[in-house]
Amino acid sequence: MGRVMALDVGDVRIGIAVSDLMGIIANPLETYTRKGNLDADARYIAELAKSKEVSLFVSGLPLGLNGQENEQTAKTREFIDKLQEVCDIPVQYLDERFTTLSAERVLIEGNVRRENRKKVIDKVAATIILQNYLDRKR
Repeated sequence: MGRVMALDVGDVRIGIAVSDLMGIIANPLETYTRKGNLDADARYIAELAKSKEVSLFVSGLPLGLNGQENEQTAKTREFIDKLQEVCDIPVQYLDERFTTLSAERVLIEGNVRRENRKKVIDKVAATIILQNYLDRKR
């Protein structure tokens, strides 16, 4: 079994987290700043996953508060579809409602300054998505 990589896909940044080999603990990896080119972004994530020996992607799925899909959901699915064109690692979606809010709370409680929170919030959100997934699998 390889690692699981979580993605918090946004318009500007993608938060990335990866599990340990045992699939127990989620670790923040990086916040990737998108290049404005879907192919380049997908190739970067695919290469990163290959280097980390990832066997599964978990992508946050940004649903509306009512649980319905919206414009951001479509953008996330578009990115994941492109990612699937450049690598054969399977993807599972996980409802990501409130993960960014939870990440913000964690950072505030950790006394992270406002200007520094923006740099790390996406990878913290990806870590929360991944830990939720790993906890459900146990």
